[in-house]
Amino acid sequence: MPGTQNDTFMEASASNGVVLFGKYEMLELAGVGASAKVYHARRVDTGESVAVKAVSKRQLSTTDGYAEQIEREISIMRRMHHPHTVRLFEVLATKAKIYYVMEYAAGGELLRRVSSAGRMTENLARRYFQQLISAVAYCHSHGVFHRDLKLENLLVDENMDLKVTDFGLSAGRSQFGPDGLLHTICGTPAYVAPEILAKKGYRGGSVDIWSCGVILFTIVAGYLPFNDYNITILYRKIYRGQFRYPKWVSCDFKRFVSRLLDRDPETRITIDEILKDPWFCRGGYKYPTRVVPELDEDHVMLKDLNAFDLISFSSGFDISGLLTHSEYLNCVERFVSKEEPESILERVKIMGAKMERVRVEKDENACAGVRLEGLDGNYVIAVRIYRLMNELVVIEVKRKEKKVGGGNFWRTRLKPLLLELALR
Repeated sequence: MPGTQNDTFMEASASNGVVLFGKYEMLELAGVGASAKVYHARRVDTGESVAVKAVSKRQLSTTDGYAEQIEREISIMRRMHHPHTVRLFEVLATKAKIYYVMEYAAGGELLRRVSSAGRMTENLARRYFQQLISAVAYCHSHGVFHRDLKLENLLVDENMDLKVTDFGLSAGRSQFGPDGLLHTICGTPAYVAPEILAKKGYRGGSVDIWSCGVILFTIVAGYLPFNDYNITILYRKIYRGQFRYPKWVSCDFKRFVSRLLDRDPETRITIDEILKDPWFCRGGYKYPTRVVPELDEDHVMLKDLNAFDLISFSSGFDISGLLTHSEYLNCVERFVSKEEPESILERVKIMGAKMERVRVEKDENACAGVRLEGLDGNYVIAVRIYRLMNELVVIEVKRKEKKVGGGNFWRTRLKPLLLELALR
């Protein structure tokens, strides 16, 4: 991982011609968020425009849970390959900052287009909403729930097509509680679903659909359905479902939005029902949505590695050294084996089960993986398996351990086992 790049350009003029890592010419500041800055840049070799998101490492060490959020966001974005989600190309780092190199959306935020035009026709809104739902359906089918869908996080590319961005608050199945629900209170106030406010747990898919309903209403009406300067009054309106339609919307639109903004998540419209709704389907909707089946505990579905995945295994995507609290070490090691994935995982599980004070569980962030955690808090180890070719698999081991006393299980038990299984 490169670590000596000068970061002073971040505060300097955009026209100073600074080239990041000799690869990306920094052009202009495109946006500033609460925790990051986004720049428009150009690839030196091809001239292609990219977006570069810069995150301060100082904030990682001073903001509780932020390092885990960044690691989760990068992990999720690496897996997103959809026409209407922003692609992540590369992750780079210096001593002071982490940089995401991403797909550039030349049209900017959808919010600006709504603000300048006042509102959209139902036909134009339907086109963007179909693209939004196709992206959301894709994310949900891959176990990813955005949790912060809003107009500011919807971009438009040079073809005027939608791109969903900012997966910083996204959750995967590993964030589910024992009740199968999410419990973190997050999101943007005007877009937050009532069940989040109830603080009793919620389903990620249902809250995303609610936010999609707020987005659709806003781009057609020209104003938010729930809005108030007083946050208490705002939340009361959301919880009670109090909003008014403008006079110019159609009856079908009202009926459809009322199902998206149903206060009861149990009766709120689902993705499958959205895809069949008359208002949504008017004019045709042909984008295929492939749902990934749930896996049984005893079944292993391996992800085949493509060229992008192999690149991802290189230092350009290896962020293990970037998110380290001073008390911990983060390490990644990989082994190539001819053993069957089921056999590898079973032997890892058995070894973990034999140890005292070790929790062994399925890794919900991987198609084939197991997670081992020391109950004294000294270490967490994730073992994941990927198909390299018909006869070979890659065993990837990610470890987070305390500098003192956290590595004994790895050095004396697990690593020797994996070396035994690896090709020599």
